[in-house]
Amino acid sequence: MNLVVLLAFAQSSYATDEDFQHFTAKVQSTWVWQKHPSFNAPYSGPSSLSGDNEIAHSLTGTAFLGARPWKGTEIFIDPEVAQGTPFSGLRGFGGMTNGEAQKAGSTSAVTYWARAFIRQTVGFGGGTIEQEASFNQFAGNVDKRRLVFTGGVYAITDIFDQNSFSHDPKTQFLNWAMMDYAAWDTPADARGYTRGIALEYYHDDWAFRVGRNLLSVESNGLQLNGDWSGSYSDNLEIEKAHEIFGQPGKLRALFFRNQANFGNFNDAINYAAKNGGAPDVANVRTQQSKYGYGLSLEQNITEDFGVFARYSWNNGQTEAYSFTEVNNSALIGVSIKGNKWNRPDDVLGLAYASNGISNSNVDYLKAGGSNFFCGDGNINYQREGILEMYYSLKINKVLWATADFQRINNPCYNADRGPVNVYSVRLHFEY
Repeated sequence: MNLVVLLAFAQSSYATDEDFQHFTAKVQSTWVWQKHPSFNAPYSGPSSLSGDNEIAHSLTGTAFLGARPWKGTEIFIDPEVAQGTPFSGLRGFGGMTNGEAQKAGSTSAVTYWARAFIRQTVGFGGGTIEQEASFNQFAGNVDKRRLVFTGGVYAITDIFDQNSFSHDPKTQFLNWAMMDYAAWDTPADARGYTRGIALEYYHDDWAFRVGRNLLSVESNGLQLNGDWSGSYSDNLEIEKAHEIFGQPGKLRALFFRNQANFGNFNDAINYAAKNGGAPDVANVRTQQSKYGYGLSLEQNITEDFGVFARYSWNNGQTEAYSFTEVNNSALIGVSIKGNKWNRPDDVLGLAYASNGISNSNVDYLKAGGSNFFCGDGNINYQREGILEMYYSLKINKVLWATADFQRINNPCYNADRGPVNVYSVRLHFEY
């Protein structure tokens, strides 16, 4: 009873504060058009990128709706609609070319609840910092030392791996190998969302994050598993903010372990040797773990010029479950604001990612095996190299247009195929 009275008093006291915002509503929509011309492809398999000219597109729209009954407690729901057609059924690359394509896998528009979660913040002082209003974020001051609990349905990348220069395919780099740790098999359904809990602790320039989240029922499936003890992903991240010559930067380290019914490459090869046919991870799925780590750097050189880098690795013994077909990846890039040419809200980005797979993954593909994303029937292994550059032009306060170019050498690690040039146009609206 005393707790109810206390909460009611807190709510009524904040309701009289004109600066306190109880509700927030924002919307965004992103359209991406892509084309790749024909390229050298002497042979193809069940998970190959078509060697012929292809056109792809995606269209997503999201409403971000939030309520804050009293300070510290926030509730968000995000209805989303998505539609699109990816290249070759979303196959043929380790680093796929459109981060929005993961959500838009249907030729007709599909509406669903992308997020529905609660966030509870407990402050411990240490001074305050000002947060700007953003998607699923209220404007206002928060303590530098605080504990934040998030529970419900969300994208794990809403919380972890928040690189300022390379994280959001709606406005920044499009390629999957650019937007997050490429070798991090993120817990997510086929649209990129998961259900779980996350706990964050901020202490001055440090941040610590830990979470347990559900994986899908099957590899790259849409339905999330409800087994918290048998099919889940544990993630831990440590972040340190700093300044170099007065310019801000951050270092991050991520560690993850996924537990589920994975197909093991070596088991699939042995199974095929005994029973005939091409190896198939679907024949040998058993309860096992995938683990790995990621390291990230972002650093402003000047107010307008930033650099970033990532390295990520996983043990590479099992199939890609919900993200890229990448077992190790190194990324470096730059992001430049347009102040020098009197376009302060424009951004020019340039990055290069080098992706690799494990020896057992190579053996599996060479034997004719196929994964969800890769499988040419054979492989002449070389690292997959992705060069991406984009220019984002701010048209007005709610609309951006982007021209993007990607060149992918050795798509799906096969030097016998490619290179592939991908041309993209993106329109992004937010209000």
